[in-house]
Order: sequence, then structure tokens, then C-alpha cells
Amino acid sequence: MKSVKKPELLLPAGSLERLKTAFLYGADAVYAGMPGVCLRNKIAFTYEELQEGIAFAHSLKKKVYLTVNLFTHNHDIARVKDFTDPGVFGLIRQELPDLPLHISTQANVCSYLTVRFWQEQGAALCVLGREVPLSEMKEIRKKCPNIRLEAFVHGALCVSYSGRCLLSNFMTGRSANKGNCAHACRWRYKIYKAEEQAENREDSSYYIEEETRPLSLMRIDEDEHGTYIMNSRDLCWLPRLPDILPIGLDSFKIEGRNKSQYYAAVTARTYRKAIDDWFQNPNDWQPDKYMDEILSLQSRGYTLGFLDGNAGPEAHNYDVSASNGAYRFAGVVRKVENGLLTLEIKHKIVKGMTLEFLSPYQFEPIKIAVERFYNAENAAECQELSAGHLGQAVQIPVSAETARLLPKLTVCRTKIS
Repeated sequence: MKSVKKPELLLPAGSLERLKTAFLYGADAVYAGMPGVCLRNKIAFTYEELQEGIAFAHSLKKKVYLTVNLFTHNHDIARVKDFTDPGVFGLIRQELPDLPLHISTQANVCSYLTVRFWQEQGAALCVLGREVPLSEMKEIRKKCPNIRLEAFVHGALCVSYSGRCLLSNFMTGRSANKGNCAHACRWRYKIYKAEEQAENREDSSYYIEEETRPLSLMRIDEDEHGTYIMNSRDLCWLPRLPDILPIGLDSFKIEGRNKSQYYAAVTARTYRKAIDDWFQNPNDWQPDKYMDEILSLQSRGYTLGFLDGNAGPEAHNYDVSASNGAYRFAGVVRKVENGLLTLEIKHKIVKGMTLEFLSPYQFEPIKIAVERFYNAENAAECQELSAGHLGQAVQIPVSAETARLLPKLTVCRTKIS
């Protein structure tokens, strides 16, 4: 499709290894954060790791974006200055005037007027809010042709407005804006009618009670759907790529810096393949085989979110907050030498089980039935081995042909029985 530009595929990098995994599986760029100045405090890079990651990306002619997207209080300013909301934007423009600056989804960019405002301030790119429907994306692109636009296409959704949730901070003192969200929207709640709890029998309101905070009632209005009233399904626009790609957005962003290497690999390889296939042959593009891969991930079920307008009841999972998926993350390839594949295991390996390796060189998984394997520490043949400790690894015999398809950092999975 010559008339439509191919969007950048932007993956989350919660660690140096996940950064390298994302690039191995087809990402054009990653985004990463530093301690104290991003929305994912627990998984932020050290300065040294970030430098290594940037050098690695540049060696592949790919990009790393640094996220400085918290809303600052006075005590945050000193940390922000170590790297060189509107205040941070102005500070960095002053300190590094030639650095391209992007506007985070935290800024709630939902109209072409807002995009124009940030463009006038010197922004090179705006991340659109997750609340922007398809029809409005088209209008924004048409009226703002000279600025890069980015949109989230996959990942967890907050019940609140584009990540600006204060529920965790209010209930636990853990701020989502500082990367410490307690995910209170996923907890189990009981629902009470006021007349069941209060002396005022004429009160017809409903209240919720979180299971670990008995008698601490919070007023709500709710229907018959159950207890997980704030538990959004995960965002997935993959089935609608034929509608989204022609708009001409510059970057497709995947959420998930807290997610595993397996998540980085599966989302990168699937969206890479789906996008490339559409550009090669848009008329015959069908979502089924790509969705089969995405469904291998643990998720809360999927939703299109606000893509077609206001999200309806189908966007929420009223039954359970736990993730579900057909597969579990089994391991990561560390090396292949002398006919033996060394696999760092993430789950118990048992003789006779089948491992599915996701080669970065082909979309079809490579299935290996594990008839013999050895403890990598002492070369002892095993019947089973648990992950046990960080770095626990096994060695599996493989052919030379298979070895060529499974480079370092290849991930593998097992079916959940």
C-alpha cells in the first residue's frame, strides 16, 4: 500500500532483556523509563542498563524512547533535572531545545485542538487518549497532518481516564501516577443496598465493600452484573487493523512494561506479522491466525475499548479478575551449542511434554517433544525439573536445522492442561 505509510511498532521495555526480546521479534522502537520519573517505578531501568539498551537499539538502527510522564510535585523536580506535565515539557525544551518531545497519553489528548496546542508548543508527537474513537482519529489526522500521532492498540485498560486513576492512591496510598498502582479496580467487592446497612430505610442507593475492608462502605450505582464492577477487559485492536491502518497513524503502541518476556515476544511478533501482511495483501487479510496467537497470552478477555464510540458493558469482565489464556511461559533460550539447546526455565519441565518455541524467523511455532533433557548445572539427565531459582536451566538435544531457527532470547511456551 504505497498511499499509506507503515506505522512504527512500539513495544514496552520493562527490562533490558525485554528490550532486546522486543527487537528480536520485530519491534521498530521501545519505550522505557528511569527510576522516579515514569509511570512504572518498579521496573524502571538503571542508567547503565538504559545506556546499554540504547546502544543495542542503535546497532540495529532502531529507537528507544525515554518516558518522563509522571505529573510532578515539587519534590519531583530535582530528579527530572537529572535527565537534562507542561512544566516538565517546558523544562526539557529549555535544557535540550533540539530534543524531539512526545506528549504522553497522560495529557489526555482527545481532539485536534489539543494536538494543535501541543504542536505549537514544539511537540513532535502526541499519544492520543484511549478514549478517542476511530471517526475522531480520522478527523484529527486530517486536520493535523504535520505532527506524528501515536495510539495504543493493545494492553491493559484502566477503569479511569487514560491512566489518570486515583483509586489506588485513595485506598492504599500507592499512586498509579508513580508506578505503584495496587490495581484496586481488580479486587473483589460486595454490593449492599442502603436499607440493608443504614438506619435510613428510605435510602435506595447502593454501596460497595471491599473484602479486606469490612464495613467501610463506598456509595455507587450498579446493576445486576456482579462484583468485579471496575474490571476492564484488555484492549486489542488487532481484528480492526484494516480500519485503523489506512488512517495513517505514525506509531502503534503496545502497553505492558510490567509484563513478561513472553508477552513482549508474542505481541511484537503477532502485530509485526499482521501489519506486514496487510501492507502486502490488504484484500485477503483476515484476523483469525493473528488472534489465535494473541489468545495464547494471559488476559482478562479483550475489548475494542472506545474504538467505535463509548465502550459498552462488553468492555468489562464482571465475573473474575484473574487472567486466562491457553498457554504459560515456559522458558527462554540462552544458547545453542554442540547440538544442545540451553533453556532457562520459567515453569516446570517434565519428560514427554511438548514445548512450542516462537522462532523470530517464522510465524509457525516450532514444537519439540522433550524426550531427553539434562540439568544444565550438572549435566544429569532428568525426568522433571522445576524453575526453582533464577537462572535454572535445562539442556535439550536439537538438530542443526532447528538450532538455526532458535537464537538467544527465543521464548517458548507450554499448553495449560
